[in-house]
Amino acid sequence: FSLNLAADCNAVLKALQPIFQEQGMTETVHNWEDHGYLVTYIKKNGSFANLRIHPHGLVLVDLQSYNDDMKGREEVDQLLNKVEERMKELIHGNIKRVKRLPAILRGGVIDRYWPTADGRLVEYDIDEVVYDEDSPFQNIKILHSKQFGNILILSGDVNLAESDLAYTQAIMGSGKEDYTGKEVLILGGGDGGILYEIVKLKPKMVTMVEISFDKWPIVHINLTSNIDQMVIDGCKKHMRKTCGDVLDNLKGECYQVLIEDCIPVLKRYAKEGRMFDYVINDLTAVPISTSPEEDSTWEFLRLILDLSMKVLKQDGKYFTQGNCINLTDALTLYEEQLSRLYCPVEFSKETVCVPSYMELY
Repeated sequence: FSLNLAADCNAVLKALQPIFQEQGMTETVHNWEDHGYLVTYIKKNGSFANLRIHPHGLVLVDLQSYNDDMKGREEVDQLLNKVEERMKELIHGNIKRVKRLPAILRGGVIDRYWPTADGRLVEYDIDEVVYDEDSPFQNIKILHSKQFGNILILSGDVNLAESDLAYTQAIMGSGKEDYTGKEVLILGGGDGGILYEIVKLKPKMVTMVEISFDKWPIVHINLTSNIDQMVIDGCKKHMRKTCGDVLDNLKGECYQVLIEDCIPVLKRYAKEGRMFDYVINDLTAVPISTSPEEDSTWEFLRLILDLSMKVLKQDGKYFTQGNCINLTDALTLYEEQLSRLYCPVEFSKETVCVPSYMELY
C-alpha cells in the first residue's frame, strides 16, 4: 500500500492485528522510533507473514505458506482480501496505490524464473523440463513454454526458443543478404538455427566452428550461444523446429560442423589465406561489464573480432548479436571497440524483438 500521507504506524498495526490473530498466528513486534514497525506473524503449520510499516507512507505485507493446493491458495487470497479491505477502511481515500504481486513458487521441480539481460526477473510459463544435463563446460537445460515452445538455457542464461526465428533472421541480415554460392563461417550457433536457415539459401559452403573453454576459463559463464557436443545432442532431439535435420550429421552437402576451439581454427584459416563472404558470430553477447580493460570477456571479443576480420573478404560482412537495448553503456563500449580494429570498418545496427527474451535486442 502506497499512501498519500504519513502512516500512523500504531493505528495500522492495531487495525490489522485481528486479521492475523484470527488465523491463530503469534505476533512479534519490532519498533524503531524513526523507521516504523516490523511485525512477524507465525502459524503452527510454518506459514508466516511480515508486516512492514514505513512512517513515510508505505505498508508492505509479505505472506509465505507451504500450500500448493487450491484450498491453501484460496485461504491466502481471503486473508489478503481482508487486509486490503481493512486498510481501505482505515485510510479512507488516502491510499495512492494498492499492488498485489502474484505468488513466487520456490523450490518447485520446474524453475519458471529467469532474469533478463538487464537484471529484471521474468516468470515464464514453463510446464515441463525436457532436458537437463551437465556437460564438462556448462549446465544445459531445455524447458518447454506454452507460449514459446522449447527454450534452450545454458548455465542459467536464456539462449533461444523455438519461437525466436526473429533472432536468427536478424543475425543473418534480416533477409537483405544473398547467400547463394557464398562461403559462410558461423562461430558458435550450436542450437543449429542459423545453419538450418542458411543451408536453405543454397550457399557454396557453411563452416560452423565451436569454441573450447580450455583457454578462456572465465569467459564461459557469460556466453549465450556457446555449445558443446551435449548441446548439439539435446538440440537435435528437442529443438527440431529450430534446427531441422542439420545437426543429425556434422557434414552435409554444403556444410560442416567442427567441434573444436574456434580461435586456432580462425588463426589457421588466416594463415592459409582462406576467406569468407560472411562471418556470423553467435558465441557471446556484448559483456555487461563496463570495464573493457579489465574484463576477460572484452579481451575475448576483441580477439574474435580481429581474427574474423582477417578471414573476411574485402567486401564481406560480419554479423553478431549485441545485447538488450537497455544496456546502453555496454553497447556503446562495444561500438568503441570497432574503431580499435587493425583495419577500418563501417557498421550498422538493428533492434529486434526476440519473443522469449521478453526484451528488445
